[in-house]
Amino acid sequence: MPIWNQLRQSAQSMQTNLVAKKNDFKSGTFRDACMGMCALVAAADGSVDRAERLRVASLIQSNEVLQIFPADELRQEFDTYCDKLMTDFEFGKVAVLQDVAKIKKKPDQARAVVQIGIIIGGADGKFDEHEKKIVRDACFALGLQPAEFDL
Repeated sequence: MPIWNQLRQSAQSMQTNLVAKKNDFKSGTFRDACMGMCALVAAADGSVDRAERLRVASLIQSNEVLQIFPADELRQEFDTYCDKLMTDFEFGKVAVLQDVAKIKKKPDQARAVVQIGIIIGGADGKFDEHEKKIVRDACFALGLQPAEFDL
């Protein structure tokens, strides 16, 4: 089976599992961790242009799990995290990962944040090495093993 088909099946399975649990995820900490993860994935190569911001914002708005939050809140958080990353990527990355790590004490939610990062990263048909690395970094910040997610 081609690697893209495996990635797509894995992402679909993750999305199905997340949808089943979405009502357990109604917290500002979860929302912020998800938006931090999305911004990290969008900026994984060290930059995020306007087109990429719009594409990821569109994916966020269409994600069934994230629809439990008002779209304007999601957009504001996502833009705030992207701005941090674009001001100084390395410093911003540390700050955003610290915010993502705030969900660490809730393992189901931490796993969901990682899964959303993988779904967003693979939504364009490729989950490149920069995106995989940033998701692995988030796994470590959350106390999770990247191997659990085939990273």
